[in-house]
Amino acid sequence: MSVHFDVVLVGAGPGGMAAAVVAAEGGLRVCLLDDNLSPGGQIWRGFRAETAARHPHGTEFLEWAIRLQRTNCAIWQGWQAVSCPESGILRLERGRETRTVRFDRLILATGARERFLPFPGWTLPGVMGAGGLQALVKGGLEAKRKRVVLAGSGPLLLAVAAGLKSAGAQVVGIYEQASARRLAGFALSLVDQPGKLAEGTFYRLKTLDSQYRTGAWVVGADGRGRVETVTLTDGRRQWSVKCDWLGCGFHLVPNLELPRLLGCRVEDGFAVVDSMQQSSVAGIACIGELTGIGGLEKAIVEGQIAGWAAAGKEGEAAALLPQLKKLQQFARGLERAFELRPELRTLANAETVVCRCEDVTHAELEVCMGWREAKLHTRCGMGACQGRICGSATEFMYGWENASSRPPVFPAAVSTLGADATFEG
Repeated sequence: MSVHFDVVLVGAGPGGMAAAVVAAEGGLRVCLLDDNLSPGGQIWRGFRAETAARHPHGTEFLEWAIRLQRTNCAIWQGWQAVSCPESGILRLERGRETRTVRFDRLILATGARERFLPFPGWTLPGVMGAGGLQALVKGGLEAKRKRVVLAGSGPLLLAVAAGLKSAGAQVVGIYEQASARRLAGFALSLVDQPGKLAEGTFYRLKTLDSQYRTGAWVVGADGRGRVETVTLTDGRRQWSVKCDWLGCGFHLVPNLELPRLLGCRVEDGFAVVDSMQQSSVAGIACIGELTGIGGLEKAIVEGQIAGWAAAGKEGEAAALLPQLKKLQQFARGLERAFELRPELRTLANAETVVCRCEDVTHAELEVCMGWREAKLHTRCGMGACQGRICGSATEFMYGWENASSRPPVFPAAVSTLGADATFEG
């Protein structure tokens, strides 16, 4: 199946939903596609109209979900964009199905993923990303009476802890690698954003009976067949904590594979855009975490700006720029506050697996001079995840740059990549 739209949105998180809504309300023919089974992205995962109001940000979800339903926007769920065979065309795959979609304008809202840093024991069953654990529990994983340790960096740790507590888990401890001084400075910078302070306070109040330590990080996990204990340090001493699950993630990194494939300029780890969210490639906009890790509100505002711009209503888009400026300042403060400490570069020992897809160890990689050499000699980054996990880890650990992207963006059938398309519409 092949079809043409005025605007195609890749990513149905909050930013993608907002962009799709305003573009469709502006009279454009819009397609919103996502690899999940319902719109909402990670932050609104599993939300339903009848229960959304019980959750943080549920009111915003209801507002945008209702507006989306009232448009004529085509919503394609479960689809992945795997390649761009020529300008203005995306090839999509879902299971054994293939579609090709042509667009006049493209808005990328592919979000971000957790950064994982290898340490001894991180491949044990029961060790998960903090956000991954949150998604599993939202999807129905039984959490009651599970002893959970959360470690790493970023505001996601507290949000996940609050969610796990609500699901009946026992959050034993929350360990943030950033120092108390950095976090205090960040909190002071939010005096003119009371909503952000209130949200953080809400999450902390939900987890008051859980130990929360700053300047502490995981150095290892142990267990017979699955994680049983986690070893932590504050740089002066080490201690161990018993647990059933360890959720560990070191803030977020943007999903830049598709922007890079399409030729969008990337600097300092983020897509470069102008005031209307337009990338360096004509007709392609980037929003949300692609332009800076800033959370829900930034994504929604950028989505509206990109959607209005696509509809030719730059006046409406420009009216949102003062609000966006404040949210961009928040994103920059977030990056400074949760900057990773250099000690984390040395967590892995010689036997620690860094590339889990290809079982490549730290000892095999530390002698390589760069990402290309590592791929050629060890197959690091050439497995199913295509470097999504080990890429950001090796960039931090060894200073390597992984700036290349080529099709397919996700593993795809040969028949998908070679499909011919006859366009309709």
